[in-house]
Amino acid sequence: MQLLIIAEFFSKNKVFFYFVQKMPYLFRPIAIFSLVILSACTTYRDIPSNSPAEVVYAKMGKPTHECTIDTNTTRLIWSQQPRGQYVYSANLSRQTGTIDRVESVLNLAHFRQLDKGIWSAQDVQCTFGPPAEIGRTGLGEKNEVVWTYRYKEANYWNNVMYIYLGKDGQQVTHYHSGPDPDYERVFWLFY
Repeated sequence: MQLLIIAEFFSKNKVFFYFVQKMPYLFRPIAIFSLVILSACTTYRDIPSNSPAEVVYAKMGKPTHECTIDTNTTRLIWSQQPRGQYVYSANLSRQTGTIDRVESVLNLAHFRQLDKGIWSAQDVQCTFGPPAEIGRTGLGEKNEVVWTYRYKEANYWNNVMYIYLGKDGQQVTHYHSGPDPDYERVFWLFY
């Protein structure tokens, strides 16, 4: 089916052929091959709600993390951490074997859920997946365990979310975001 769509694109799109003709001979197969590969990509948004688990596994692969929400529901998490910036999750019904919906969870709307109620370390890991980094910060009584999640804010800015879990690392005390230091450029070195 996708090959028919690609063939139709090539037959109707004269602009594409113009650019391919202007390319050096070495790059022509690369351009056509990359177009074919990109047309075959699927995303989590292509998975309809209430899909069977096998369909989701075929498109998303094996989850990187699983946790039990209640006796009938398991949370599945596909994480790209520690270096990636996206985490996807879905709830699997054990009774029906279907997944409610696959969604991206590293965004401000999901992080704001931390304002409601008391969150344990297990709750955070079950919602956002394993963190990219676990560290400690502060001195004396302000020394706390910090979980760091890399994410793309509004699919544009490279950010990190710092979630503070108190001295013992058991309960969320507060959280805040900031720019991802891995993507910060140090311009003052070049002046």
